[in-house]
Amino acid sequence: MLNNTDPSTDVVLARRLAREAGTLLLHLRNGGSHEGRALGDAGDREANIFLLNALAIARPHDAVLSEESADDGKRFTADRVWIIDPLDGTREYRDGRDDWAVHVALVAHGEVIAAAVAQPPRDEVFDSMPVALKRNPQKVIVVSRSRPPAFSAAIAKALDARIEPVGSAGAKALVVVRGDALAYVHEGGLNEWDAAAPIGVALAHGLHVSDLQGRAIVFNQRDVVLHSGLLLCRPECAAAILAITQTS
Repeated sequence: MLNNTDPSTDVVLARRLAREAGTLLLHLRNGGSHEGRALGDAGDREANIFLLNALAIARPHDAVLSEESADDGKRFTADRVWIIDPLDGTREYRDGRDDWAVHVALVAHGEVIAAAVAQPPRDEVFDSMPVALKRNPQKVIVVSRSRPPAFSAAIAKALDARIEPVGSAGAKALVVVRGDALAYVHEGGLNEWDAAAPIGVALAHGLHVSDLQGRAIVFNQRDVVLHSGLLLCRPECAAAILAITQTS
């Protein structure tokens, strides 16, 4: 069992679980036993069972908040809470797309202290061990495929960038982490499990993260919806983007 007092071992655990859940999801999708909505439902269910069981073994004293499980309230009295999205981007997963992800994050005192985001079709996992900021990013603004922000065109114009719709929140965040975009902007409607792991990874990679008013995002709240949206971007772009989002 990994030592749960050493933050680095929490990152190692998050990374391993995100990768293994991703492998499970790929095998399920490639197995041909399910299709369409049934495939998405099976993916959500099986990845959630895997992660809950693994965390119960590796971190039995920690609480868990999962998109796919009822909130039992234990997280409100726990020092450490794992916030997981076993399959972020269920629609993309069941449609055979690549832009879905697995999120595993650990939160303490409202902040992400360990995180990993896996994008299984790309065989990639990014975690929250600090690394240098990528150089020479692409001039792209990443937005939701289904709910692009009303102000995204204004941001793209201000940064001389193009807009690129991408599926899951984790997949969108990783586009910026890789240096393939300047920013990911979401106007609202994200939940904590959508954002916790991507934010932990983004911060470790030197990116700016805030809500659309420029405030830090605090986790393990009673209301798990991030009503004030999300900005995840290159530090040099934050002021120009916030000048637009703070007045929208």
